Amino acid sequence: MLSLAAFASAAASRAADPLLPLLAGTFGTTAGGASAVITAFAIGYGLLQVITGPIGDRIGKYRMVFWVTAISAAGNLACAFAPSLPLLVGARFLTGATVGAIVPLSIAWIGDSVAQEKRQPVLARFLVGHMCGIALAAAASGWLAEHYGWPVVFFVLAGLYVLIAALLWAELRSHPAAAQAAREPLSAAFHRMAGLTRRPWVRVMLVTVFFEGALLYGALSFAAYHAYTRFGVGLGASGSLLVAFAAGGLIFSGVAVRLLPRIGQSGLVLAGGIFMSAGFLGLAFAPGFAFAVPCVVFLGVGLYMMHNTLQMLATQMAPAARGGAMALFATCLFTGQSAGVWLASHAVDTVGTLPVFVVAAAGLPLLALEFRRRLALRHVA
Repeated sequence: MLSLAAFASAAASRAADPLLPLLAGTFGTTAGGASAVITAFAIGYGLLQVITGPIGDRIGKYRMVFWVTAISAAGNLACAFAPSLPLLVGARFLTGATVGAIVPLSIAWIGDSVAQEKRQPVLARFLVGHMCGIALAAAASGWLAEHYGWPVVFFVLAGLYVLIAALLWAELRSHPAAAQAAREPLSAAFHRMAGLTRRPWVRVMLVTVFFEGALLYGALSFAAYHAYTRFGVGLGASGSLLVAFAAGGLIFSGVAVRLLPRIGQSGLVLAGGIFMSAGFLGLAFAPGFAFAVPCVVFLGVGLYMMHNTLQMLATQMAPAARGGAMALFATCLFTGQSAGVWLASHAVDTVGTLPVFVVAAAGLPLLALEFRRRLALRHVA
């Protein structure tokens, strides 16, 4: 069930990417202005983690995933009925605030339930649901919007969330162990989470994932728009470009078990930075849509090499408070994403997408190298 919830989370987070040209035309703004629907979702996703994480530790992570999934159905309905861009942006913020708890708490629950030596392959398989959500949302939202209008995308998402919430509820009722919760006061969970930021290694993790989110997602959010404007393809085809991104993630999940023992976590991080750099450079200078597709596959492989490793390490930041620790991790990831999309939106409106992709291509391998150095120093210590 948690993989299905991750599927829905990813679908909501990337569903707006192919809609930027249509939203810009509908509301009389630029692509950068329309990208506020992506930024608002990311801000809500990140900021509310500091609340939902400790609550998940207190009432039970699985139970919390059920509640936020049910509430997210209402948020997507609000998006569908939004009559103006500011109201759509507000509804996306509220939706992100609830959707944001799904993946971090699910990963924290896996951290509680799966032994450390077996955890990274399990996380890779869990992320298959997340990647499939990206693929379906990117392909389906562009096609649905092109044929039936953008509100239909959010009606479909609302129905998906209702279905998954019902399945999660049935799981909770039939497996009481999934609903296990801590007995400590909620204030203690918040206090412990705040204390994590005083640990040097935790700060390294949080800063790294912030810049990963800013560089990767700031540029990736305009990949579909880039295909639409540069290659002249329709909304459906430009949205399907992100299917290649999910395919890259699926490729990594299939080889993760064999690759990890050979090159280790530091090798995965560095390889991920190099793959993402190659993907963005290829996308920036691709002569046609067909050439852009394998470049985006590279992006998917690279991201999941690096991010899956960061997630694995994040589950060990605070084993006694994984909900709060993963909440901090997700807060920094999506705060970075919102900052990256905001900065990229101004660049796209001013100088186009190419410089945005080049900056991401330069920054991601440098980030990977620095994190690899820090990880090596930690192992020596």
